[in-house]
Amino acid sequence: MGRFNKLLSALQSEPVEAEQLSEAVTSQSDASALDDSLTKTQITVPAKPQFDPSATGELLSDRIVVSREQIIRDPYQVRKYFDLDKLNGLAQTIAEEGVLEDLAVYELADRPGYYQLVFGERRYRASGLAGLSEVPVRVIAKPDHKKLLKLQLIENKHHEDLNPIEEVEGVLALLSAELEQPVEAVISLLRQMDNDIRRSSHNVMGQPNAEAVIRSLEGLNIKWRSFVLNQLPLLKLSEDVLEPIRQGKIEYTKALTIARLPDLAQRQQLLQEAMTQNLSIRSIRERIKAADLAGATSVGALAKAALVQDPATYAKRLTQLGNQLKKSQIWQNRQKREQLDQLLQQIEMLVSNKA
Repeated sequence: MGRFNKLLSALQSEPVEAEQLSEAVTSQSDASALDDSLTKTQITVPAKPQFDPSATGELLSDRIVVSREQIIRDPYQVRKYFDLDKLNGLAQTIAEEGVLEDLAVYELADRPGYYQLVFGERRYRASGLAGLSEVPVRVIAKPDHKKLLKLQLIENKHHEDLNPIEEVEGVLALLSAELEQPVEAVISLLRQMDNDIRRSSHNVMGQPNAEAVIRSLEGLNIKWRSFVLNQLPLLKLSEDVLEPIRQGKIEYTKALTIARLPDLAQRQQLLQEAMTQNLSIRSIRERIKAADLAGATSVGALAKAALVQDPATYAKRLTQLGNQLKKSQIWQNRQKREQLDQLLQQIEMLVSNKA
């Protein structure tokens, strides 16, 4: 049975297991190197539901050829980055050999004659670069959304096609679909589960849907807490750090460490050094520590200079201290209250020029 049929069979079965898909994506080990490169399909993971859960995903047609203009790409796919050099290489092969593996599509109910792309995003893009106006497809029934999400995630993880950002977004999309909750609610649940562990309750099952989350992630060979601690924080990174991760130029663990630098110029410099010199995590941390020390010295010198040049800064600081004192619990501690009184007397003496 060909790879397309194995993927289709996985869609039709219940449930979709990682082992089952692994067989589907590795069954052609005896194929030629060229065919193998083309069968590593770049599959996209939608970020919000697009499919009818009641459908089976059955094959409705053998190979047919349709215009590329009749194929609608999924606008909610997670995979957004495609290496241009690799796409151009595949495009050259397609120009010489044609598209060797069919794309999978389903017909849009509200647009007869038009099809939603299910599998084959990379081949679709490369065929356009190769100048093709038509591509071979097989039409399937509109797949079950949750089953398709899981299938796409497993296959992309199998081929390491998703970058870390896309994997996080894809996992959240799957959990969102399975729990029938917005992605924001899923993120909140994951963080609450982690907070329960941090508070030593060790009872994440106390959170609604926690068991379903753990089961879903284990089905993808993902440990839920590792996902929360190491991958979920990626969504908070600034764009200058995210882009090298998307392009596969730096490991996300190194990027997370570099992201701690608040200064944009310093971050960009360290990112460049980490990529060109392949710095270790330890080296990156040492450079950040050195930058922090240098920054503290620089800031301290600037602050002193500013105070000399702008006497109003003193008054502003005293006002801020007064506001803090009003809210402080210092008055309940006799020793601290006496120290404060002595400091205030010294300030009063300085201001009155009696010192």
